[in-house]
Amino acid sequence: MTHAMKALRVITANNPSPLTGPGTNTFLLGRDQIAVIDPGPDLPAHRAAILAAAGPGRITHILVTHAHLDHSGGASALARATGAPILGFGPAEAGRSEVMRRLAEQGGIAGGEGLDRDFRPDIELRDQSPVETDEWSLTALHTPGHFAGHLAFQYQDAVLCGDVAMGWSSTLISPPDGDLADYFRTLTRLDSLKARVLLPAHGDAIEAPAARLAELAAHRRMRTAQILGALRDGPASARALALRLYEVDARLIPAATRNVLAHLIALAELGAIRSDEPVSDTAIFRLD
Repeated sequence: MTHAMKALRVITANNPSPLTGPGTNTFLLGRDQIAVIDPGPDLPAHRAAILAAAGPGRITHILVTHAHLDHSGGASALARATGAPILGFGPAEAGRSEVMRRLAEQGGIAGGEGLDRDFRPDIELRDQSPVETDEWSLTALHTPGHFAGHLAFQYQDAVLCGDVAMGWSSTLISPPDGDLADYFRTLTRLDSLKARVLLPAHGDAIEAPAARLAELAAHRRMRTAQILGALRDGPASARALALRLYEVDARLIPAATRNVLAHLIALAELGAIRSDEPVSDTAIFRLD
């Protein structure tokens, strides 16, 4: 990390992949009373590195941005090792919008990639919930889009932003866990904070937040325009559109398909497109 907040440091888990970049960033805040933000995957070596980094300090809080296994998977074991409570928004499916709840109940939408279905925080946080000791203070921010129950944590002029903004990649939005309309609102919310730096859970710090947030929003608007343009040529499924619009490693086509589906759902809710069958990766969408 290049910023000057010495009480905040980072350890990167050894779980690199096309979706996690170099791995999951676990942040430690404090020296005597330590908060661990995103304990990461359930890897013994990573847990050992967290405990070693804590040194003589005591881990008093385990905060989880969201219940994906690469963020929350190691929380229970770390809690057992330290006695610290786990804090998060709620169970893995908490916080879904009415639209996503309806689609999930109808079935066929799939999703749930990497979902930590066993996640249950000891303490549930909501938007603006404070978390503090006499050494440090954080504020929880509800930041859905990538994940319905996603939290970011504001610390001084930094925001630990989980997966909603990254410098090296755009964010996966996979319904019903992800919601494009929520994502746009979260980008606007983060921009309004005027943070000096964003600290993602994957990759390097974002030192120019306003520019990167604007870039991420523009990317999504561009993708929406591409999808509408492609549908003018004829009806298509999310997968067919992803294959047409994305130039990515074949391993990322399933993720690209989920992103396209998020755009299609948002457009259908606006009445711009429709599908004559239940929403799914294989449903055929057409301009309305």
